[in-house]
Amino acid sequence: MKSLGDDYEERAALWLQRQGLRVLARNFRARTGEIDLIARDGRHLVFCEVRARSNRYYCSAAGSVDQAKQRRLLRTAQVFLQRHPALANLPCRFDVIAFEPRQSGSDLDIRWIAGAFTA
Repeated sequence: MKSLGDDYEERAALWLQRQGLRVLARNFRARTGEIDLIARDGRHLVFCEVRARSNRYYCSAAGSVDQAKQRRLLRTAQVFLQRHPALANLPCRFDVIAFEPRQSGSDLDIRWIAGAFTA
């Protein structure tokens, strides 16, 4: 059974493809963590974290990617590059795709933050 998180990851993957990126991997897992989506954007290898929030009361979806999560993503990206040496020389980028509640309260807006943080 697909979870709500899987649904948002699928929506994010389709959205990235419509923006011209080629999705290479989904839910890459290593001992160090998980990366939701890995894609190519021209010459760049993009490691993408997908986040969603149903309300604005706690913190934004994008804001929930804190420094600890960023460190886990960086370590997991290193594992991916070790396992895929043909991609290891590409410039890397860390993006966040955030599904945030609309002001009207209906549905969610998608926000793509390219280069959300750096290594």
